[in-house]
Amino acid sequence: MEREIIELFMKYFKNQGELPLGDDTGALKLGGEWLIATNDMLVKSTDVPEIMTPEQVGFKVFTMNVSDVAAMGGKPIGFLFSLGVPRDIDMEYLEAIAKGIAKASDFYSTPIISADTNEACDLIIDGIALGETKRLLTRSGAKEGDLVCVTGDIGRALAGLKVYFDNLGVSPKTRKALYEKLLEPKARLREGQILSNYANAAIDISDGMSKELHLIAEMSKVRITIYAEKLPIRKEVFEVAELLGVDPINLALASGEEFELIFTIPEEHLEKLDFEFSIIGEVEKGEGVYLQRDGKLERMPLLGWEHLAKP
Repeated sequence: MEREIIELFMKYFKNQGELPLGDDTGALKLGGEWLIATNDMLVKSTDVPEIMTPEQVGFKVFTMNVSDVAAMGGKPIGFLFSLGVPRDIDMEYLEAIAKGIAKASDFYSTPIISADTNEACDLIIDGIALGETKRLLTRSGAKEGDLVCVTGDIGRALAGLKVYFDNLGVSPKTRKALYEKLLEPKARLREGQILSNYANAAIDISDGMSKELHLIAEMSKVRITIYAEKLPIRKEVFEVAELLGVDPINLALASGEEFELIFTIPEEHLEKLDFEFSIIGEVEKGEGVYLQRDGKLERMPLLGWEHLAKP
């Protein structure tokens, strides 16, 4: 239903500026640079597990937004937010959220430049991040022959959520590793700014790697092949998958709000990247996303989060 709503509104939005809607951020050309802007909303009842502290909530809403700036190859220059507050809100909870936003502002070296407050039926924080870049990274820029890469590791956020909701019996060490990604994810700002010089396409993992790969393939009009054995999945994710009796690869591919960057890049530029990443596949002529494992090639299922989807 989320996609249907987006398509409904897009029918009427004809004046979209220099960069058509559909990327991690919008953009306007100002002189020799791009001003980029994004907004991302957090709703307490759907986005905040009970184990997340209010300070982590405030930090996360900042991260969600500046991660989109990173995916476009930009440097964040300002953060704004609107706050919807129920009448019975606990003021101590709200104060801790404010501390989390302030902490993130310092962590990402990004000033808070405006805010608004109104009454709402749920706690809602709608963040906006502004950024700048000389060269945009888009979802539609992948080229045949590019390598597909990803920063960090994938799967821990969803595995951590499964541990919490299913009350799985894992060791404190495993729980800590999973909750680190679930409760305190970080945006890849430095990596995004480096990639703006060398990559052809990029997207951040907010709804799940599978869904993001399908978006790049669809918007770039290319085929993407991913090699299962090259996916950076930590042992804690395999441990949870075994306890649940599910495929660890699918668990990792469906994991959202990782805020890692998927990017496609010509092989000759790899040596210029001075950060850790994994080469997980390649861009080819054709369409769709494929997963190769155990010597077999299969269509990658469309996995990940979608608002308003049926359970």
